[in-house]
Amino acid sequence: MREEDREALRAQNELDAKTLKLTEFISANDLASLMDVNVNEVIKVCLGMGMFVSINQRLDAEAITVIADEFGFDVEFLSAEEEEIDVDAGDSEEDLKPRAPIVTIMGHVDHGKTSLLDYIRNANVAKGEAGGITQHIGAYEVKTKNGAPITFLDTPGHEAFTAMRARGAKVTDIAIIVVAADDSVMPQTKEAINHAQAAGVPIIIALNKIDKPAANPEKIREELSQINILVEEWGGKYQSQEVSAKSGLGIEELLEKVLLEAELLELKANPDRGAIGTVIEASLDKGRGYVTTVLVQTGTLQVGDVVLAGPHYGRVKAMTDHRMKKMKSAGPATPVQVLGLTGAPQAGDRIQVMETEREARELATQRLQLAREQSIRTKKHITLDEIGRRLAIGSFKELNILVKGDVDGSVEALSDSLLKLSTPEVKVNILSKGVGAISESDVLLASASDAIIIGFQVRPSQSARKLAEQEQIDVRLYSIIYNAINEVKDAMEGMLAPTVQEVVVANAEVRMVFNITKVGTIAGCMMTEGTLTRKTKVRVVRDGIVQYTGDIQDLKRFKDDVSEVRQGYECGISIKGFNDLQEGDNIEGFEEKEIKRTL
Repeated sequence: MREEDREALRAQNELDAKTLKLTEFISANDLASLMDVNVNEVIKVCLGMGMFVSINQRLDAEAITVIADEFGFDVEFLSAEEEEIDVDAGDSEEDLKPRAPIVTIMGHVDHGKTSLLDYIRNANVAKGEAGGITQHIGAYEVKTKNGAPITFLDTPGHEAFTAMRARGAKVTDIAIIVVAADDSVMPQTKEAINHAQAAGVPIIIALNKIDKPAANPEKIREELSQINILVEEWGGKYQSQEVSAKSGLGIEELLEKVLLEAELLELKANPDRGAIGTVIEASLDKGRGYVTTVLVQTGTLQVGDVVLAGPHYGRVKAMTDHRMKKMKSAGPATPVQVLGLTGAPQAGDRIQVMETEREARELATQRLQLAREQSIRTKKHITLDEIGRRLAIGSFKELNILVKGDVDGSVEALSDSLLKLSTPEVKVNILSKGVGAISESDVLLASASDAIIIGFQVRPSQSARKLAEQEQIDVRLYSIIYNAINEVKDAMEGMLAPTVQEVVVANAEVRMVFNITKVGTIAGCMMTEGTLTRKTKVRVVRDGIVQYTGDIQDLKRFKDDVSEVRQGYECGISIKGFNDLQEGDNIEGFEEKEIKRTL
């Protein structure tokens, strides 16, 4: 080896030695041992920064970065995903063998997804076994006429697909979007396309119900072209096939197109190694214990293997395929039901074979602790307040935004203005924009893509609000377009002033409307959430769109004036200056609180 090469190698080794690879929330003691210094030195540095730290206290990313810097170390944070083995890592080219493509079918309700799946499954599963298929497995393998295998993921709509992507699972190779030829491209179809594009998955369009008299595939192709999905017949890059799930027309051709798309992707995996896969679903079966449906992605899973999935581990006691037939082993792209895990992992968790049970148990315990710590200590997703912190530690590159508004003009204007805020350091991405109330699928898409939701003159539905709280998604609601633009701009510059935040304290549903002369309109309401007082500011919401914001004029229970009404009680409400109340409206009570922003 030449002297220069030796020098370069030595310099590289020194650099590696000075870089700490660790996860967030390690204890002060562990950090000290990684840097090979006394823990008292670390505590002294923390005291110098005004932080009171005990030996076993866990530190967040910011504190770890600053402390390591004091001792001359660089820090590289490993996420839970990076700690796990990469699916394709360590395989040489000659070990890789072709594998079956994994296909997800998505689309609008009633456009024939299930019928299409049923036809494919019944026509392509060996005769005599078709009756014994269970539908619970969520994934199954079929063979085409020429013997090529395809694995189908039976997900209930795109929500499940997104929920899995939200947990970092890149399972699907190809997405088939089903559109009914006698209908039109629905919002849910657009969402399914958005989800597939965001995951970087090739799309094939299946135009179903082609044998119906009202079928008009050209109209569908035109509508698809309006959302930048140009099919091959129209000179685009997306394959499409006219099919009928009832008669089976065009389904062979559809499967051929799937195989063609798979050929272009050159899907390969190494079957001669420890299996790595993804959990599709898991449940507790009374007789059998925890049953986990797994899609093996590389390697071969054997009965008796010790496996680790999320914070659970166990030895594979038994495996069955989608026909409930016992299996000894399962190779790449094979869906299989596994018995023997200590708990039910989440859909999308990585499952991998470990050398020993002890190693699996230690890792599972460590993950459980890390997950518990993270849930206590961190916000899971980006918020406008979080941007400043991420900018400071240099881990922030792009801001994903979902825009919902009351009318299309506002949505377009707001989206264009937000896109113009992009800077060389921070890129603004508009993931999706639409008209109408903020729905659960918006929150799921935001969760999957680490995005914030901006609503202009619209509100989230009750279920979407609960889901956003649960998933900790930042939902910002505005009625003035400049406020929205300025807040995002300030967040990106890392200078957020104290803000007045609206907190929803009550929700009442209008059940009946009474028009009384000289008094106006009185709404007979049922309190569905929280407590409403006379001083609470209210907002009238109809189908997710804000109709009016103002104050309460009268609040009554039966004939008596009352100062407050709690959840579960009926009451009469009249609103100052607003008489256009209708049955089914929602009256939302909110308070304005001044909140000091911390970065």
